[in-house]
Amino acid sequence: MRPRREITEMFSTFVQLERDRFSKWLVDIKLRRSIQNCLERSPEVANAENFWALYWYKQERSQSSNLAKMHLLAYLQEACYWSAQKTVTKFANSQYGMADYFQMANAEVEAILIDFDPGKSSSLKAYAFMAISSRLRIILRQRQEADICSNWALLRKVSKKQLLEALSNAGLSQSAIAQYRLAWTCFKELYVQKQPGGTKALPEPTPQLWFAIANLYNHSRQTQLTQSTEQCEVQTIKQWLNQTVLYLRGYLFPSVKSLNALQLDGDTNQTLDLPDPDSDSPLADMIAEENLQERQNQRSQMFAVLLKSLQSLDRQSQEVLKLYYQQELTQQQIMQQLQMSQPTISRKLVKGRQSMLAALVQWSRDLNIPVNPNQIKDMSIALEEWLRNQFGDFDMNP
Repeated sequence: MRPRREITEMFSTFVQLERDRFSKWLVDIKLRRSIQNCLERSPEVANAENFWALYWYKQERSQSSNLAKMHLLAYLQEACYWSAQKTVTKFANSQYGMADYFQMANAEVEAILIDFDPGKSSSLKAYAFMAISSRLRIILRQRQEADICSNWALLRKVSKKQLLEALSNAGLSQSAIAQYRLAWTCFKELYVQKQPGGTKALPEPTPQLWFAIANLYNHSRQTQLTQSTEQCEVQTIKQWLNQTVLYLRGYLFPSVKSLNALQLDGDTNQTLDLPDPDSDSPLADMIAEENLQERQNQRSQMFAVLLKSLQSLDRQSQEVLKLYYQQELTQQQIMQQLQMSQPTISRKLVKGRQSMLAALVQWSRDLNIPVNPNQIKDMSIALEEWLRNQFGDFDMNP
């Protein structure tokens, strides 16, 4: 992937994939005109990437600006791309490809913006890379669980609450929901089959079992349904349960919709009327409060402290941290690769992070910055972010 160097490009271009690989950057003309207008009005921060990321973030959060949201989606394209690529590598046997994961990653940006706290994380891009990767892993595991479950296994695993929510979400009437629920209840009561090696691939009920389920439904409907209904044949019960599975899958694992579908309001010449930074404006206040140079110097000092602390750890501890944060191996996988016991792996992970957190706390105290439990918790979050970036492949080219 060719890295984007200019602010204009960072906030106005989107990744185009061809055959599951990066092809080129596509320019959105509306966004390009918008960011150019901003840079012309505020030349003193024309190259301040973090400033503009925070500016658009605050615009999106405070004004629910669709324009700001699209600028941020463009800005986070690298985070989406590299998160998708890491997921492809991690889940090589998945049915999804790079394009699927990239689409999922783009759809998660809105949630990332909601969760992001600029007071606790030094960089929106770094936070997005870490958070999107995590969310993709969760989504994939959920979808794999659904994909490998047969219809009948899913019907046995789902709770009554989930079933009713799925049926209601599908827009069924109360009487239809009651019939579907009763058919599911009869199925669960009679289909008690133990499968060796788990229950994810339960087969379809036998014809004899379908007949028994239909009989139980017809007997129970007289007392469990408030409205009078006709007797049902086996085929009707089977059709209801198959339809219930479709409702459940659609409710529990909805299809992905990308933020790329969002459209900017107004004409194609839309730009943001950015106030003069020398005037009494929100932007002028933001520039003053951020004190960009001071914040950058402080971050550089903090990162230097963390790097020195990491390098002071023994080689095995460094290797364990690298495998855990870069390759995202579990402790069991690290144990097999390094030929260490699981307690040793766990101890090195905990002590390594504790040592680095202690160095960060001491650095804060040396600067006469008071440290309380809440601040230590925030430092711990910052440390996790730094470790993932330090060992990750966020800035690497394919």
